[in-house]
Amino acid sequence: MPKTRKNTICLWFDKDAEAAARFYAETFPDTEMGAVHRAPSDFPSGKKGDVLTVEFTVAGIPCIGLNGGSAFKQSEAFSFQIATDDQPETDRYWNAIVGNGGQESACGWCKDKWGVSWQITPRTLTEAMAAGGDEAKRAFDAMMEMRKIDVAAIDAARRG
Repeated sequence: MPKTRKNTICLWFDKDAEAAARFYAETFPDTEMGAVHRAPSDFPSGKKGDVLTVEFTVAGIPCIGLNGGSAFKQSEAFSFQIATDDQPETDRYWNAIVGNGGQESACGWCKDKWGVSWQITPRTLTEAMAAGGDEAKRAFDAMMEMRKIDVAAIDAARRG
């Protein structure tokens, strides 16, 4: 019998947990679908036999999608932060999320069509923040003007 994890992120979906998990598995590395569990009886937002929970990982992080109905919505208070190595990788994830019914936000943030927030964050930006001082300020100020992060612009800002 597999060992039960101590901690798993539970994401509340209206009714599309399985579709979201499939999209994540198709989009991000080290991401896969796990078991799909159906409701053993009727529940407030569904019927016996409907998909109730879906096990999946997102970039190695264990998650469960719960089809809990429309009572609660996603918010920016929770997000997945995906580190990218270059502009093509940044573009690939950003475009997959935004181009599949999602929406852009500011400073590398976007939402998928289920309302889950994502930070698509090039490592060069994280490294600039860790460097501190003027380098961090220049990179931060450049980022504040962006939606999707422009790696070349962040690198130029880092150099001054």
